[in-house]
Amino acid sequence: MGYRTEKDTIGEIQVPEEKWWGAQTQRSLQNFKIGEETMPREITDAFSVLKEACAAANSRLENMETEKAEMIQQVCREIRTEKNYEHFPLVVWQTGSGTQSNMNMNEVVAFRSNQLFKEKGSDARIHPNDDVNRSQSSNDTFPTAMHIAALKEVHEQLLPSLQRFRKTIEEKAEKFNDIIKIGRTHLQDATPLTLGQEMSGWAYMLKRSEEMITESAEQLRYLAIGGTAVGTGINAHPSFGDKTAEEISRITGTTFYSSENKFHALTSHDEIVYAHGALKGLAADLMKIGNDVRWLASGPRSGIGEITIPANEPGSSIMPGKVNPTQSEALTMAATQIFGNDTTIGVAASQGNFELNVFKPVIVYNFLQSVRLLTDAMNSFNDNCAVGIEVNEDIIEKHVKNSLMLVTALNPHIGYEKAATIAKTAFQNNSTLKETAVELGYLTEEQFEEYIDLEKMVRPVE
Repeated sequence: MGYRTEKDTIGEIQVPEEKWWGAQTQRSLQNFKIGEETMPREITDAFSVLKEACAAANSRLENMETEKAEMIQQVCREIRTEKNYEHFPLVVWQTGSGTQSNMNMNEVVAFRSNQLFKEKGSDARIHPNDDVNRSQSSNDTFPTAMHIAALKEVHEQLLPSLQRFRKTIEEKAEKFNDIIKIGRTHLQDATPLTLGQEMSGWAYMLKRSEEMITESAEQLRYLAIGGTAVGTGINAHPSFGDKTAEEISRITGTTFYSSENKFHALTSHDEIVYAHGALKGLAADLMKIGNDVRWLASGPRSGIGEITIPANEPGSSIMPGKVNPTQSEALTMAATQIFGNDTTIGVAASQGNFELNVFKPVIVYNFLQSVRLLTDAMNSFNDNCAVGIEVNEDIIEKHVKNSLMLVTALNPHIGYEKAATIAKTAFQNNSTLKETAVELGYLTEEQFEEYIDLEKMVRPVE
């Protein structure tokens, strides 16, 4: 491997000659050998959008030569279309402002621009700080890239996955709407409902999560760009933030705004905390749905067994024929990771000391991981489990007939205390509710049959 010499204000350093980055990126590689978590590709793409927008805004404000501005924009588009991610190697565990990732982008854009200028025979040259980073600071570019990436992934990845999963559950709820089963509260038998009603609760959870995620993600449209170092906008045109937000909106096809208070935008990440809270809410619902499915499918002969789920792979290395609820396990494990990410994001966002929060990389890394995990886990659970859920009607009917909680329907007719006596006596004598009610003299068989009407119990009427 050959090397070339690059220099910055610290001095000279050797950089692999086939790489497009410069001295500051190389120093970060050498100084932060921490973990394997590299800066998400979504941040690289967001930065390429931002740098393209900044060059366009500088050109509109007559703050950059047209030739330079057009070349920067061309290279930024090339980075996104060609996916030149090998030139963006930095880890998450770097400077808390994300300065080195900002400079990584600046250096790559400058290097590639100069290559293309040379090929064209042009004498123009791009400097990573003076040109690509013109009117900007890492302190306002990195949080801007955070919001661009976060909003894009929520809208393009997470919400479509959520909507698809919700549609599957809604279809199952409709399909099973007339299948009466026993309800359970406190993991104990309760009054009956239909399987469709039970699953409609899952579907509505997903609907509400979609609404909350969509609403909270709106806060990500407000950007820090234009604040530069501490929020004052030093070295930037007063209209630079607004013009850049307009350009970002044009490039992405999604509306963004320059925050009206850059001091807030640099030091606070409450918008991301808020939006991730909605992701945590979805994770909580997915935990509940995943657990309900594995409980209802437990068995096949010693569990609840009211539904069946697809057998996708052998469940045991020692027990032949065993099938496990692996999709529920994967879904619920992903949910626990989101809970942990939410704690990390909350703690990191609380560390906005004075004019700058310096936990930005870990905040956006965890946010984007949550989006990816939720998206993938819902797709996997939907395709490999939810669409294949079927009913074990024999087991459901058996559980309903054996339930003591049907006695609840007798309350209006004989009172709570007599109904409780019937249930307890039936349990002690291992007899049916009807047999016990008649033996105790509380009801005739005809009265019992009239009052214990399952259809009326699951759909009460006046």
